[in-house]
Amino acid sequence: MKMEALIIVDMQRDFMPGGALPVPEGDKIIPAIEELIKKFKKKGGLIIATRDWHPPDHISFKEQGGPWPRHCVQNTEGAEIVVSLPEDAIIISKADRPDKEAYSGFEGTGLAEILKEKGVKRVYICGVATEYCVRATALDALEHGFEVYLIRDAVKGINPEDEEKVLKELKESGAKIISSAEL
Repeated sequence: MKMEALIIVDMQRDFMPGGALPVPEGDKIIPAIEELIKKFKKKGGLIIATRDWHPPDHISFKEQGGPWPRHCVQNTEGAEIVVSLPEDAIIISKADRPDKEAYSGFEGTGLAEILKEKGVKRVYICGVATEYCVRATALDALEHGFEVYLIRDAVKGINPEDEEKVLKELKESGAKIISSAEL
């Protein structure tokens, strides 16, 4: 059997309704993701969670000339992961330097090396936001040679129209779009 990994993208308090940079209804996918965690735990898959882990003066923040409000600042409530992770889950911090933005869980994190070391060939991706960090993570996973499955009922975008365009782009790039029931 091929080693598989579940990559949970940016399920953090600041990206949930009421947070600093909310994905509308982002909290609605929490139950689906928690079910996926249980399934992967049961079959011995690797569970990885990416998180934005910004310093207080991050380049992406409006007050630094970036496009976004302050969000997911290191060691704050807004940066907390909102799904229940098993103790052996691997947490990947991204965009953790003041001068470097990163949407992908692979960018500057060593994630590709971790997956390859563990013998992972296939990754299943879920989380927020479909048009930003989910998209970038999926495209980079393909670029690194992984089989990529995007779990449709466990991702949430900011704008439904843009989200559909991204799903089409990912499918055309080689990702498979599946539902959690297909696992």
